[in-house]
Amino acid sequence: MLVSGRRRWLTALLQAQRWPFQPSRDMRLVQFRAPHLTGPHLGLESGNGGGVINLSAFDPTLPKTMIEFLGQGEAALSVAKRKLGVSLLCSNRQPYENEEAVYCYAAAGSPQSAPLSCSGLCRALAAQLPVLPRSEVTFLAPVTRPDKVVCVGMNYVDHCKEQNVPVPKEPIIFSKFSSSIVGPYDEVVLPPESQEVDWEVELAVVIGKKGKHIKATDAMAHVAGFTVAHDVTARDWQMRRNGKQWLLGKTFDTFCPLGPALVTKDSVAGDVILTGTPPGVGVFRKPPVFLKKGDEVQCEIEELGVIVNKVV
Repeated sequence: MLVSGRRRWLTALLQAQRWPFQPSRDMRLVQFRAPHLTGPHLGLESGNGGGVINLSAFDPTLPKTMIEFLGQGEAALSVAKRKLGVSLLCSNRQPYENEEAVYCYAAAGSPQSAPLSCSGLCRALAAQLPVLPRSEVTFLAPVTRPDKVVCVGMNYVDHCKEQNVPVPKEPIIFSKFSSSIVGPYDEVVLPPESQEVDWEVELAVVIGKKGKHIKATDAMAHVAGFTVAHDVTARDWQMRRNGKQWLLGKTFDTFCPLGPALVTKDSVAGDVILTGTPPGVGVFRKPPVFLKKGDEVQCEIEELGVIVNKVV
């Protein structure tokens, strides 16, 4: 009853007509580990580069993995949105002329007689909804072990130009094994079988709702959100070995760092699509440049974040 009562209380607060702040509907969902917690947990990143809010501390019934969370659809997302709204109310609080605009609602849903000021509300929430500093958590990939990792090759005109090939008339589709996925700050391990390991920064689309024969106009309704991907590639295996099939060159262990967060969109189990790299990869430079031990690769997409991977 404590959890359900608190949930109704927070919902009433967020729906108060006189509350002057409207939180963003986009969320930064993360998977993480912490020394004091058992196993992976699902959380909210409090802004790009901010701390992590443990969603399980807010509602223990929520799934602890992203795949399970997305599988619950809008029901799970609505809980996370309320949690995000409360966090933003506190982090964005500014002094107002009338700080008695918000009333505390009891578990039954009826307002108490005494108003609660904004500052008092934030102090009360801070004690129950702590933010874990980034230094105390280990970020995992926002999606681990999806059924599919679907990739699109030569999807940018400038990337085709840098290798002097025509723009494909149809999408070039290949895949990466899900075992290649690692976290946003994990190391990339150079396989001894390759001497030409390259980098590719890509926008990854996370699918949140199953479908088949989907119309182009309906496609975005199946997208849960977006994240940053590092499509590490062994060019010798991609371009010369194994019959020039791309799969083995793309799917060595640690060859798919993802993160730091799954940034949701307004509509909402977990398949990942890598949408292709823009120009600037190493193999087409003159002379070619490949990754070596000690290098550090930073992949950044505006509004989504930065992933950093040391090469070992």
